[in-house]
Amino acid sequence: MRRKLGITIIDVYIVKKFLGTFFFSIVLILSIAVIFDFSEKIDNFLDHDAKLIDILTKYYLNFIPYFAVLFSSLFTFVSVIYFTSRMAYRTEFIAIICSGMSFNRILVPYFFSATVIAIFSFALSDYVIPSSNRIRLDFEEQYYHSIPMRVTERNIHRQIEPGVYIYMETYSTISDLGHRFSMEKYEDGVLVSKLMSDYVKWDSTIDKWMIRNYYIRDIEGYTETVTRGTRIDTTLALHPSDFKRRLNYMETMSIRQLSEYIDQLKMLGESNVKAYQIEKNKRFAFPFSAFILTLIGVSVSSKKVKGGIGMQLGIGLIVAFSYLLFMQFSSQFAISGSLNPAMAVWMPNFVYSIIAYILYRLAPK
Repeated sequence: MRRKLGITIIDVYIVKKFLGTFFFSIVLILSIAVIFDFSEKIDNFLDHDAKLIDILTKYYLNFIPYFAVLFSSLFTFVSVIYFTSRMAYRTEFIAIICSGMSFNRILVPYFFSATVIAIFSFALSDYVIPSSNRIRLDFEEQYYHSIPMRVTERNIHRQIEPGVYIYMETYSTISDLGHRFSMEKYEDGVLVSKLMSDYVKWDSTIDKWMIRNYYIRDIEGYTETVTRGTRIDTTLALHPSDFKRRLNYMETMSIRQLSEYIDQLKMLGESNVKAYQIEKNKRFAFPFSAFILTLIGVSVSSKKVKGGIGMQLGIGLIVAFSYLLFMQFSSQFAISGSLNPAMAVWMPNFVYSIIAYILYRLAPK
């Protein structure tokens, strides 16, 4: 059966070594990460009377998938470097090539393993992690964070529905109070109504916004009508919870939900839409990095060197960390407005694809 499929003993050997080393490394680093995280947060958990069973099932059980994907690219590369350099040091690569298998053919089981890891990473990030992150972040909110991350926002401009724009000079997420509130309504690009008030406050008893000390300008052609008042209660396509969402709320969404939310934020005129666009692009770009780092790893570590595998492991860690650092820097440039979000996320893959090709051409064959 293996012969019909073109599968050899060497293929099975490399796949077992690759995936075995990868999953062992992931389990090891996650165990260390859990221990360090627990030692850091234990005081907060105890202060908030968190139950041990909840810490284990609601927090750490949902902590593991998120960090497994986060570390997947790094340990894909480290795994390739580690077991490939060991094969080269034991002259197994020379024996394989002397048996008639070309270097390109040797890459087949490597890329098969990289495909397994990429699918594993993508499936977790889109189907498992959003729901598990929701539970984990809710647990952190209840038992770890003592105060909201965002207390006051300033200079808020939003489109709450087509043609309707609001502005608030400041908004407090603690009191649900917005100062210097205004709302403009446009029809066919022409201003037809404008409301201005001292402040707006959410009234939870009636689920409406209370607007105080207001005046409204209704414009029809060259005619303008002004209405004044001390209080008016109204419903808006806006809720206090919209201001209290943490930025990592995006981690609780699938790709489809991210796309819908990005469209909604664009309609609202939200300023942090690029952060969500970056997250959406990362869901595709991050798994793809498994192929690039695998090719780099094989090309760097397939040559036997004196002194063992230490040098190759060191080079591997430098390359892996530089890739992650590059992705982080490019993402920050995109958030600041200097780069397109898609370009920022995919740029590290493009640059390291060129590096991978150069190293592949230089690799001993």
